[in-house]
Amino acid sequence: MTKINSILLVDDDQINNFINKRIINKLGIADEVKTALNGEEALNYIQQHCQNTGQCPELIFLDINMPVMNGFEFLNEFDSLPLNNKDEVKIIVLTTSTNPGDLQKLKDYRIKGFLNKPLTEKKIWEAINQY
Repeated sequence: MTKINSILLVDDDQINNFINKRIINKLGIADEVKTALNGEEALNYIQQHCQNTGQCPELIFLDINMPVMNGFEFLNEFDSLPLNNKDEVKIIVLTTSTNPGDLQKLKDYRIKGFLNKPLTEKKIWEAINQY
């Protein structure tokens, strides 16, 4: 299997980010795993990293409910970014939300799917194999 160049974990829960990063590193599927605590931090990282190196994260695990900038706001802003390789970024929503409105609203965005928390090795492999 070819390694993913970069995975970005976007979640306001530092413990979730820590655990998810450890799981991904243990699996050895990515050269780099970065974290952001909200959508604004994630956008700043993407703008700086993608514009400076030309390589965006290949995979983003995105939480919906976060302070500062939530997942929906992130998705709106991400879609408007002027990046050449934006279509290569796969976004998977990782959430505890069971709100039918949230799940319906996600259909309006360019995401590959959504997973319920917690992230597990099995869920990661399924996402990697599917997308």
